[in-house]
Amino acid sequence: MMKTVEFPTPSGTITIGPGAPLLLMAGPCVLESGDLAWEIAREMKAITARLGISYVFKASFDKANRTSLTSFRGPGVEKGLRLLSRLREEVGVPVVSDIHEPAHAELAANCLDILQIPAFLCRQTDLLVAAAKTGKVVNIKKGQFVSPWDMEHAVAKLRGAGGDRILLTERGASFGYNNLVVDMRSLPVMRSFGCPVIYDATHSVQLPGGAGGSSGGQREFIPALSRAAMAVGIDGLFIEVHPDPDKALCDGPNSLPLAGVESLLRQLLAVRQAVSGVIDG
Repeated sequence: MMKTVEFPTPSGTITIGPGAPLLLMAGPCVLESGDLAWEIAREMKAITARLGISYVFKASFDKANRTSLTSFRGPGVEKGLRLLSRLREEVGVPVVSDIHEPAHAELAANCLDILQIPAFLCRQTDLLVAAAKTGKVVNIKKGQFVSPWDMEHAVAKLRGAGGDRILLTERGASFGYNNLVVDMRSLPVMRSFGCPVIYDATHSVQLPGGAGGSSGGQREFIPALSRAAMAVGIDGLFIEVHPDPDKALCDGPNSLPLAGVESLLRQLLAVRQAVSGVIDG
């Protein structure tokens, strides 16, 4: 049975699931600087307020899975969490970020509204259990190597450890080398586990390792795949955005320009309205 997920935020309670406003997790791939994070968070807060969308700011404090040892990883756990905590308070938006080790869970829970499990780590039992024990909302990204039906085991691990506010995110599946495809069947399959489902529109167009020492991407396909996911039925959207993606320090090729976010969201809300009676009726 499909359950909604609720949690308090600086701007009021957010509800995710059937009948609730669309959830949007959006921000830069990684915390590049405080100025950039504040710029994106304020602009996204204004856009989503105009459109009636629930907003959560997203940025990683540490990208532990970069292709190259020399790639920019972010400010690290302590500085990164301090920045996210300040942004949450000063901008007045909830925040989500990745955790990579069980020891990160309790630290991150002190300032994050949602703990995110990276796709590569979706089967790591100790990490899932530590996240569940915080009592926070946990968003598990489906691994590129995992079938949608196997994500039920990750859900069972969280529930077995006392976690009852779970989101599942589709971000594409490995298709040969340096390529991902999205099996839209995964969205209703994962929704059948009783968890709201998020579609990651930007990592789904990533080309892992496709640029040699870093990942490439095909951001031109973000709108088409997002419209398709919305028509199939999702509860939220995950998008990495940047004012100038070509200058982003991480995942620029598959990030959406900040200037194009509002027009895309208006398209997606129209699709969601058109199919709402079919998906949730």
